[in-house]
Amino acid sequence: MKKMGGAEKKRVRRSSAALQNGTRDPNSDTPPRKQAAKKDVFQLFAEKVRDHKDLVSRWAVLQETRVEYYRGKDFVSFLKNHPELKEILESDRNLETEDIANALLRKNLLVRCDRVVKTVRPGKKKLSTWPAHLEIFPDQIFSENDAFFAWTFVKRRPLWQTLLSFCWPVLTLAICLFPVYPHRCKLLILYSCAGILLLILSLLSLRATIFGVLYIILGKRVWFFPNILAEEATLGELFRFCPKKDEEERPKWTARLFYAMVAVLAILLLRHHAPDEAARARYQKRVYNIIDDVLEWSPSLALSGMMEKQQNVFNATESNDNFTDGSIVGSEETVLPDTGAEQHEGEEMGDVEDNDLHQHHQHDNI
Repeated sequence: MKKMGGAEKKRVRRSSAALQNGTRDPNSDTPPRKQAAKKDVFQLFAEKVRDHKDLVSRWAVLQETRVEYYRGKDFVSFLKNHPELKEILESDRNLETEDIANALLRKNLLVRCDRVVKTVRPGKKKLSTWPAHLEIFPDQIFSENDAFFAWTFVKRRPLWQTLLSFCWPVLTLAICLFPVYPHRCKLLILYSCAGILLLILSLLSLRATIFGVLYIILGKRVWFFPNILAEEATLGELFRFCPKKDEEERPKWTARLFYAMVAVLAILLLRHHAPDEAARARYQKRVYNIIDDVLEWSPSLALSGMMEKQQNVFNATESNDNFTDGSIVGSEETVLPDTGAEQHEGEEMGDVEDNDLHQHHQHDNI
């Protein structure tokens, strides 16, 4: 058996030291890119699992931060139904579901959480299936029994969301330029927005009416389109028609009778204070005037209105100047006759004095 040379001994020492320190051996046969890929396989696996639509998840508040989380039992059933996702893990694809989840917890891709409210609220039979507030669980170990796990990494945005984010400034500019649109475009936008708003209000009113009638008559809490007002919901969940199962206790007949009386009283008050035909006509005319002002406004009309306003101001200024000049001339004309009268009176006084002197001379001669 040959003894190892000095170069081989140094290579063995380097490899053993690298294994102990957890660093990469520069003389190893594995390329650095493959080693980096082995380190990122769990990250890729976590991103694939999070983006998959079959894994049921919700949003909650964890230490004043909104996080997306799922239940442990849902994760187990998800991997059973989709074993092909384990191929992403390459050499670790044969791991059990519990081992994979623990590896994600060790790599800080997941964090185990627990519900904040651990007692059943009054009027309910059991705890909420999806709590809205979570806290970090002390033992970061995977479990299926009433365990929740929140993603800790930032979810990558798809390309269409990135492109859509650049469209918001264009949309804002288009809204600001609405007054300069052609008349037909204004009509199309106005009636489209009014139709969408009417549809939303009608849908909300209809579901509220159905809920109230079924609550009072049957004591059932039935909300059609249950996620229509949800803050965080996908497009499929948003327009889900079927209501959720009522897990709360049936209300007492006294409460149902009270709400029925309140509903009847509200209907009678609204009917009593409903506007008459004249008031309705006034409101309709006022609304039509507002709509006409919005639709008929244009930059040319605005500029013509400004020019007319300036012309009116100019005409008013000229009239004021003319009025001032006329008053001055009139005052001069009124002064001149007074001066002639004074001169005439002076002449008459002079004649009287001359006559007196002439009579005085005649008296002296006599």
